[in-house]
Amino acid sequence: RPKSDKYHDYRGYAGRIAGGIFKKGDEITVLPSGFTSKVKQIHLMEVEIEEAFAPMSIAMTLEDDIDIGRGDMIVKTGNQPNVSQDVDVMLCWFSAQGPQVRSKYTLLHASNEVKTMVKNINYKLDINTLHRNKEYDKISLNDIIKVSLRTTKPIMNDSYRKNRSTGAIILVDESTNETVAAGMIV
Repeated sequence: RPKSDKYHDYRGYAGRIAGGIFKKGDEITVLPSGFTSKVKQIHLMEVEIEEAFAPMSIAMTLEDDIDIGRGDMIVKTGNQPNVSQDVDVMLCWFSAQGPQVRSKYTLLHASNEVKTMVKNINYKLDINTLHRNKEYDKISLNDIIKVSLRTTKPIMNDSYRKNRSTGAIILVDESTNETVAAGMIV
């Protein structure tokens, strides 16, 4: 709580910029709600600044009071990420036991945590020849695979090539809490 009456109604949104530049007056959209507003102020610690860019951690105030929670994303209105429950991912597998179609995991993405299921294992990459092997015996430790995932709720994502922060994921086994894979959204 603020210790003075000057800031009794302060509503700032703190976070790390994953990509792009924000300036005062920029039109923004909050995802997944879709509410729009304009940037009123940008603060870096206690100093007000004119613009902010990746990877700065800032507090931003908006012209409108919008309810924004953990995992929501503030984006420029004209530069929005993909919002989808279906994602194709290149994974480096960290577990001795490989994934199966319909296997369930916890997907960690940016500051979000959602349940996910393996819809399809598209191929296993032969690291010696870079051949996409659709006929494979098993998937084990350090294998690189392309899979299709389905999440329980939409995630705001970019391809890893476009933005490493919003294009990277981690998969965690729900039963053992073991990190089983790290991946890049393609």
